[in-house]
Amino acid sequence: MRFGVRVKPGARREAVGGRWGDGDALVVAVAAAAVEGKANEAVRRALAAAFGVRSRDVVIVSGERGRDKVVEIDPAPPDGPAALVRLLAAGS
Repeated sequence: MRFGVRVKPGARREAVGGRWGDGDALVVAVAAAAVEGKANEAVRRALAAAFGVRSRDVVIVSGERGRDKVVEIDPAPPDGPAALVRLLAAGS
């Protein structure tokens, strides 16, 4: 299961939910700064918690050094697509 995310590093609190812009990118806010991969690791943990999977099952496929990323959850959770739709709608 692959999808786009927009990362907001240095946030006051972690949150997963909402849609970025006109696209289908999921907004992920993390408290970690974008230094030495700390924000990427925080994104993996936050998405793992939101989808109910292990953090090692969440892989950043592209965008390691930017705010816009493509992530893959493998194996995909059984309710993954429905959970993604719910999370995208959460910020609306």
